[in-house]
Amino acid sequence: MKRWNLSRLCLHLGVGLLAWAAVASICMCIGSTGVHWPIGDETIFRREAVLLASLVGAALAAAGTAYQAVLRNPLADPYLLGASSGAALAAYVWRLPEMTGIASDIGQQAFAFAGALAAVSTVLILTTARSGRRRLDPVTLLLVGVIVNAVCGALYLLLNAIHKDIPGAGGEMGFLVGGIGHVTSGQFTCAAIATLIGWIALMLMSGSLTVATLGEGEAESLGVRIHRLRWVALCAASLMTAAAVAVSGPIAFVGLVCPHAVRPLVGGDQRRLLPAATAAGAILLALADAVSRGLAAQNLIGTQLQVGILTGLLGGPFFLTMLLI
Repeated sequence: MKRWNLSRLCLHLGVGLLAWAAVASICMCIGSTGVHWPIGDETIFRREAVLLASLVGAALAAAGTAYQAVLRNPLADPYLLGASSGAALAAYVWRLPEMTGIASDIGQQAFAFAGALAAVSTVLILTTARSGRRRLDPVTLLLVGVIVNAVCGALYLLLNAIHKDIPGAGGEMGFLVGGIGHVTSGQFTCAAIATLIGWIALMLMSGSLTVATLGEGEAESLGVRIHRLRWVALCAASLMTAAAVAVSGPIAFVGLVCPHAVRPLVGGDQRRLLPAATAAGAILLALADAVSRGLAAQNLIGTQLQVGILTGLLGGPFFLTMLLI
């Protein structure tokens, strides 16, 4: 691999930040009351929405990049692997009246992280048990992920039926299609810190993640302890997934689309791909949220759509295309 240094990293981060800032400025002009630069209370509302959407999109895109690298599966995604549904279910459990003793923003993040890690671990254990070998079969991985998603969905519906007055993140439909809503400053701060910790951890191991994409045998021969790397990377990616899902619900396909969208531009080196995908995720979800507010302003639908609906409309055909090729 080519030599990598701090200046090269700063260059990629700077380009990504500039691109995001330009798009964020445009998104600030789009609201449910019309297209104009916000004034007064509109400024606070739109800024919070843009920042939250950007944070969630960046976290999911970075997590999806890590999942695809460490599992060597181009279809890997926090939503498809069950991490999002596990985190959403655990975050909903945190809201139950029985959990009032640990009702803190840190507790919410801890519950979501435990749920995401438990779901991903279950998927990996069942996949390896099914294949009868240490190799992870991509098709089996996705099928087990669908099963875990279904089980988490059933448990959510059961709890929601018992506690009808406790909405999840993103509203009553937040578990099925996540959305960008109001969160407290404490929730946003905890999510941002958890995302930053996970992102830094992934960047520190990005060189090893690049080697891991070559295959287990090749990675081991080059000195990468692939199984330890896999679990550490999965923990970091699950932490970022949990941070996002805890405040937005499980928004689908962001982690699948963004790495593939920027890979033709920056290549497969994780040291370049991870920053680029992170910026792309922030841009994609900020745009999706702006489109949702713009549609509400035009009164074409009669309500403001959850951004998870828009990403699902985008990611569904993209996923089918990836599956067929």
